[in-house]
Amino acid sequence: PLRPGAAALLAALERHRVPFALVSASPRSVVDAVVTGALAEAPFAFTLSADDTVRTKPHPDPYMAAATRFGVPASACVAVEDSPDGTASAHAAGCAVLVVPSLLPVDPARGRTFARSLEEVDLGVLSDCLRRPEASGS
Repeated sequence: PLRPGAAALLAALERHRVPFALVSASPRSVVDAVVTGALAEAPFAFTLSADDTVRTKPHPDPYMAAATRFGVPASACVAVEDSPDGTASAHAAGCAVLVVPSLLPVDPARGRTFARSLEEVDLGVLSDCLRRPEASGS
């Protein structure tokens, strides 16, 4: 099942024509099962799995590949993450990172914004992540 607030956030992104992708450390078979199941209604621009890059999270490769696919610098992207490895990956790539922790805690650091739930996240919150001066991944 989707986390609370996920469906509303994805719908808002779609409504405002903000492109988004799924960047996962899971194998392609798992990603494909998720996007044809629980996330079947989400119009991802593309998905990236652990099978799509030489190194996966916590290395920056997945998020660097996503930014390249979007045709923008990583610093123009906001990664919404829930794990330490995913957060480290996005941060190292230079993305602004919005952390919505799940099972494992994520340490605070420059360039990371935290929300308790996706129910607290809207387009304004995502925009604010990009506007923070420390959101350069440093």
